[in-house]
Amino acid sequence: MKLENHEMFNKLSTAIAKLQCDPPPKDVLPSTASLENARSKLQSHLLTQGIGLEESIRHLQEDLAPAFNASSRSPNYYGFVTGGVTPAAALADNLVTVYDQNVQVHLPNETIATDVEDRAISLLCELLDLAPEQWPHRIFTTGATSANILGLACAREYVIIEASAHRTDAENSVGQVGIVEAMRKAGIDEIQILTTVPHSSLSKAAGILGLGRASVKCLGRSDAPHKFDMQQLRKSLEQPGAASIVAVSASEVNTGLYATCGMEEMQELRKLCDMYGAWIHVDGAFGLFGRVLASPAYSSIIKACEGLELADSITGDAHKVLNVPYDCGFFLSRHRNIAERVFQNPNAAYLASGNGADPITSPLNVGLENSRRFRALPVYSTLVAYGKNGYRDMLERQINLARGIAKYMLESSEYELLPESSASVEDILGGIYIIVLFRAKDDELNKQLVNKIKATRKIYVSGTLWDGRPACRFAISNWMTDVERDLPVIEQVLQDVAQGKDSQRPT
Repeated sequence: MKLENHEMFNKLSTAIAKLQCDPPPKDVLPSTASLENARSKLQSHLLTQGIGLEESIRHLQEDLAPAFNASSRSPNYYGFVTGGVTPAAALADNLVTVYDQNVQVHLPNETIATDVEDRAISLLCELLDLAPEQWPHRIFTTGATSANILGLACAREYVIIEASAHRTDAENSVGQVGIVEAMRKAGIDEIQILTTVPHSSLSKAAGILGLGRASVKCLGRSDAPHKFDMQQLRKSLEQPGAASIVAVSASEVNTGLYATCGMEEMQELRKLCDMYGAWIHVDGAFGLFGRVLASPAYSSIIKACEGLELADSITGDAHKVLNVPYDCGFFLSRHRNIAERVFQNPNAAYLASGNGADPITSPLNVGLENSRRFRALPVYSTLVAYGKNGYRDMLERQINLARGIAKYMLESSEYELLPESSASVEDILGGIYIIVLFRAKDDELNKQLVNKIKATRKIYVSGTLWDGRPACRFAISNWMTDVERDLPVIEQVLQDVAQGKDSQRPT
């Protein structure tokens, strides 16, 4: 194979840099023509003779790129909690590709990649007001789903250890003897995951780990499903033969509401879990970033984030509110001793670490992957570039836009804000984080609402269900959010859709 020269790679780098500097696209979705054209240009079979780098660059830029949606590059993409990519993170991600580090083994005399990862996640802890030294098991993952798998795997090991301690002094580990034998030795009949309105990834993680999707039990209050019914929780923890993992949603994906509302409630959870040998896991995919806030204007969110540091493990998504490229999540645990019992990579002499007295552990021994992209570098870069104040400003702009949309819904004759509430307007808006759930009051319009909004290609929302009926959701997490620029666009689209105006751009 003939190697391409550096000039061609420089052309590619220039093209990427130009794309990153271009203004945000006007349309958040590609036109039908662009989609059809791109599909027609895809190679249907592997060529014997490749088209070469220069033609590949043209193919990517001209044929395929126009058919990608603008989820990262447009501040008006509100369908999912999809952050953009800050300029600092984008630069670092290009370096990640160029240097192609496999961050698996800590080799301090050969590369600082593992040092960067350790420092990046320490800085992230500081951003979230979590003392890094209290979270000795910390690692970047592909996302919150894989981080939830880590959390439940550690929790599974812990509750079995706790149960075993009352029966035997012998070590009893799922990683060593398997879940069936470990549960038998511990005298456990079931491991249950007690939660409220969980994200689907929690059930997925339970299925993967052999706990079963049926082990996830929702103990929400009838008047507030996202909140724990503490009597039901205590009763479940007391169940003979059951070991328990308590999963706290911070915040719930449909509404953005938090499972707990302050330090006192988290302390009560901690006390109960300590009494029954249970593990507390916080799914903080995007809600955890509420800990960045400081102004009294966000006191409800700040209070909801109090006490999350009392958990045994915490997961989050950096590619959401932190605005770094996909894929990047993170996992934090207080229990360093559990990590290697679960994730130790055995019998691979060629992967020996150069640790010595160095406190940094080889990631392959405390996480899922043996091969890992250097996803820590964009995190490090963006945190160094913008600091706590920069991220606080980003989040405040996102919340303010969400509250502006919610206020519009409350004043609208065509739409209603969900969930329904009898609280004051001030209290309702004060509880809005970055999610706005709503529906059209007209049932026929409501059935088509998501598609009608998407058809404008000016803004993008996602569809969901609430109380068994269709609903829409705004999720705002892009670093480019500007209330004065974005809110009028949103209001105009919603008005046009409600009035039956055809605001769809030509395709």
